[in-house]
Amino acid sequence: MLSCKKATELIEKESIFALSLKEKAQLYMHKSMCDACTAYEKQSKKIDELLHNHIHSDPERGEVIHNNDLKEKIINELP
Repeated sequence: MLSCKKATELIEKESIFALSLKEKAQLYMHKSMCDACTAYEKQSKKIDELLHNHIHSDPERGEVIHNNDLKEKIINELP
């Protein structure tokens, strides 16, 4: 059985890398018994989504900036 500390580490790892089959099974079993880690995962995913949207949004145009648009905007604003 995973500790909550290890479960949260796997939750964060999963947002960046693919988990091994063993890690997925361990995390699934832990979350099936731990409401706190299940809630943590939902909150973490929401925070990641909000940060991604914030970083990639242009308030002037009110839409998502794609990497090429952002690159061009940065280059144009350089002295």
